Amino acid sequence: MNTIKVNTGKAYDVIISQNILSNIGNLIHNVFSKGRAAIITDNNVSKLYLDIVMDSLSSSGFNPIYFSFPAGETSKSQQTLFEIYHFLSENHITRSDFIVALGGGVVGDIAGFAAATYIRGISFVQIPTTFLAAIDSSVGGKTAINLDCGKNLVGAFHQPSLVVCDTDTFKTLSYDTFSDGIAEMIKYGLIWDKELFNICETQNLNDIIEQVVSRCVSIKANVVEQDETESGLRMILNFGHTFGHSLEIISNHQITHGHGVAIGMVIAEKIAVKLGISNKDILIETIQCLKKYKLPYEYNYTLKNLADICLHDKKRNGNNINFIMVPQIGKAQIYPLSIQDLYSIIEQIEQEEKK
Repeated sequence: MNTIKVNTGKAYDVIISQNILSNIGNLIHNVFSKGRAAIITDNNVSKLYLDIVMDSLSSSGFNPIYFSFPAGETSKSQQTLFEIYHFLSENHITRSDFIVALGGGVVGDIAGFAAATYIRGISFVQIPTTFLAAIDSSVGGKTAINLDCGKNLVGAFHQPSLVVCDTDTFKTLSYDTFSDGIAEMIKYGLIWDKELFNICETQNLNDIIEQVVSRCVSIKANVVEQDETESGLRMILNFGHTFGHSLEIISNHQITHGHGVAIGMVIAEKIAVKLGISNKDILIETIQCLKKYKLPYEYNYTLKNLADICLHDKKRNGNNINFIMVPQIGKAQIYPLSIQDLYSIIEQIEQEEKK
C-alpha cells in the first residue's frame, strides 16, 4: 500500500493498493468519524462495485445511500447535476455528511462539483475506478460539468478529503478505456519526468501498475501544491488538452478524453516545432510511444475547425490561448499564443501536410 500526502490548503491522503475496496469503510472512518455517505456512481460501475462499497460503509456505521446515472461524458451535464442535487436534498444530506464519488472521471468531476456547491459545500471522497481517474482527475480538486460549447466550463476547485485507488478495478476495463489513462501517463513523462517517459517506452505497465499510479499522483501532487488554483505552473498539466477537448466535442465524444489528449499532444508538438520551441525528434518519439500502446496520433478533422472550438476553451485569456509546449522531454513551457498566430501556424502545418 502506498500513501501520498497532498498538501493543498486542505491536506489529504491518496491511498493506492490492490484489493482494498472491501476495506473502504475503515479507510473513510479514519477521516470521518460520523455522518451519512451519499454515493454517486454510474450504471456501469454500480454493477461491479456498488454492493462492495455499500457493505463496507454500512459495516463502518455510515448508513450509505446511492445515486446512479447513465455512464458516459454526455451525463456530465446540468441535468444530471440537478438530479444529484435533488437526490441529496430529498435524503436530507447535510454538512455533517459526505459524498463518495465511485467511478471514473465523469463521476468524480460531477460528484465533486455537486459537493462543492450543494449547501455551499460538503466534503467528499474520491474512489477512482479507471486508470485515467486514478492518476489524474481524482487528485487536485478540479470539479466541473460540461456545456454544449465546451468541456468543464462550469466548475469549482474543491479538494477531496480522501482518495482511495484500488488498482484491481483496472482489470475490468476495456483496453481502450485503460489506454485513456496511458495517454495521461505519457503526458506526465513528457512534461515532468523523463525517467517515467522511458518507463512508458520500455516496460510492461501491468507488472508495475501500482508504482506507476503512485509516481503519476506524486507528480500531480507536486504541481498542485505549488499552484492549487491553476494561476501558473499547474497549467502544464493541460498539455495536449486544448485540441484534445476540441476533438472530444467535434466527435460528439466518440473520441474519448485520453485519446483526444494523445492526438492533442501531437498537435501541440507540431505547433511547438513550427515555433522553434521544440524539435521533430521529440515529436517522432512521442508518436512512437503512442503507437506502442495503440493510441491515436492522427486526426480526421481540419485544424481550423478544431481551433474554432478552442476559442471556447477555458484556457483562453482574452485574445491569447495558453498553450503548453515541451522543449525537451521532462520539461514543459507555458506559451501564450495569440489567436491570430494560432490560425496562421495551423494553416502552415496543414499546407505542409498536404504536400
